[in-house]
Amino acid sequence: MAATTLLVAACSGSSDSGGATTSTSTTTGKSGSSTTATTPAEADAPEQFSGTVDAFYEAPDPLPAGAPGDLIRVQDVKKDADTVTLRIMYHSIDATGDDRATTGIVTYPTTSAPEDGWPVIAWAHGTVGLAAPCAPSRLGGAAPDFGIEGVRVATDYIGLGPVGERHGYLIGDAEGHSVIDAVRAAQRLPDAHASPRWVAVGHSQGGHAALFTHQLGQSYAPELDLLGTVAIAPAAEVRRTFGPADDIVPRMVGIMMLYGAEAEYPDIHADDYVGAEVKAKASIIDTGCSDEIIAELAGIPKATFYAHDPLTTEPAKSMLAKNDPGQLRVDAPLFIVYGTADWYVVPDRAKALFERECGIDQVTAIHEVPGADHGTVVSQGAAAITTWLQDRVDGLPAPNDCPAAP
Repeated sequence: MAATTLLVAACSGSSDSGGATTSTSTTTGKSGSSTTATTPAEADAPEQFSGTVDAFYEAPDPLPAGAPGDLIRVQDVKKDADTVTLRIMYHSIDATGDDRATTGIVTYPTTSAPEDGWPVIAWAHGTVGLAAPCAPSRLGGAAPDFGIEGVRVATDYIGLGPVGERHGYLIGDAEGHSVIDAVRAAQRLPDAHASPRWVAVGHSQGGHAALFTHQLGQSYAPELDLLGTVAIAPAAEVRRTFGPADDIVPRMVGIMMLYGAEAEYPDIHADDYVGAEVKAKASIIDTGCSDEIIAELAGIPKATFYAHDPLTTEPAKSMLAKNDPGQLRVDAPLFIVYGTADWYVVPDRAKALFERECGIDQVTAIHEVPGADHGTVVSQGAAAITTWLQDRVDGLPAPNDCPAAP
């Protein structure tokens, strides 16, 4: 991953039946329209898409009826002796309740599944941008397994994939829903033999997404069994900076979050906050990916970057507070991983998140990777991550590094 991409990334049911049944419900979205969620049995079979990769991301208009996690279309990507990889488009729900087409990747083993199905490993990726061409699933790579044998899913997040949309960057509910609904989508693939048991892993922006996935998982998808979550160098404590070195990253992340919020919250208008030079260059948000956004905006002086500070000016102030993770304790355990040489998600940011999680009595372990920076913390921390995940899949008690209450 390019160094500039890493900069922004920092502040960043039986298996044979294909999944659990989802009951019918009606949701009123931000447009005021009602979206009816149907059970998988009631939804139309997904389109077996045989067109080009670019055409795959042109979402049907209107969307077919479907519950969160129901598949809209599937495209073959790769098959070898061990795995099948598919590109998927599925239903998910954005931060204000609207049904959205969401894209991603599913990779599953071709070997015989355990009697109770494969566990699911859900990956949440780091920052790539806010525009459709930036979606990682376009590259067609297999979803990562972190050393765990099972079904692997990797969402692009809501708004990042379908042509003509904008991703709500660091908008927690939308991120979490897209990760969870990717797990549901895997269960809609009979050949995948995905069980309800799953774990979530995310890095950088994906660490933020994993934290919201963790908070939402049990309430949003009670039919699934979240075993635990790993947040690697996560974008957290988004309203704080941690010393002089922690300046450019929050500013770049903040501007992407502000423009991304326009896609999710009708009362947020980024131009109400930014300075004239940012406003003049803001079209890059919808035409470029991370490298281009940084190149265009990072050189704008701090003094003129914002006309009104979103940290202190409503409604952005409340939006930022709502999307800061670590606000809800759940039963599943959490594992925070950080590198001591990370200049992008600095160690103090990870430690502050740990303190916040302990403050709400969340079972949390924290792991320091000596010498790891933002780009190497995943690989250098891989052994500890795999061990923690495998222990959760095996049903072992989770460690808790939080200090005991006095």
